Amino acid sequence: MSRIGKKPVALPQGVTATISGQSIEVKGPKGTRNFTATDDVDLVLEDGAVAVKPRGSSKRARQQWGMTRSMLANLAVGVSAGFKKDLELVGVGYRAAMQGKDLKLQLGYSHDVIFNAPEGVTISTPKPTEVVVEGIDQQVVGQVAANIRAWRKPEPYKGKGIRYKDEYIFRKEGKKK
Repeated sequence: MSRIGKKPVALPQGVTATISGQSIEVKGPKGTRNFTATDDVDLVLEDGAVAVKPRGSSKRARQQWGMTRSMLANLAVGVSAGFKKDLELVGVGYRAAMQGKDLKLQLGYSHDVIFNAPEGVTISTPKPTEVVVEGIDQQVVGQVAANIRAWRKPEPYKGKGIRYKDEYIFRKEGKKK
């Protein structure tokens, strides 16, 4: 019995869901998202919530049951509140600024790094050392934040680099004479 799968996904205020076969379309104030479930589960819309039921007791059906429920919960949160990742730049001269829709990063290279934001993702810089990535798709928001972070991962000796806001960097002691 899946503990996650048996809970129905409650739809927040202003969010509607339409089920047609194995696909579901969720509409909300921030946009519209689609998801197609596998044939191992059934999707049922009942009194303002979407329930997921397995079609059998096979291992794959039980796996898909919990995964499908999690995907539907992320769709509902994405179209109502959205997802957000905060990054901070730590290092002397490390800065971020917006150039139209592109993010311009100064990261100690001999050139500036220009990062193009993909469709459906909004990037903003409230401070020169802060980058905020927002969108309705949790996977895309996380991937964009990881791509930005990959330009300068935080190093353990001085802690310089691009890190997530809540990330802890394990610091190492340098060489001694």
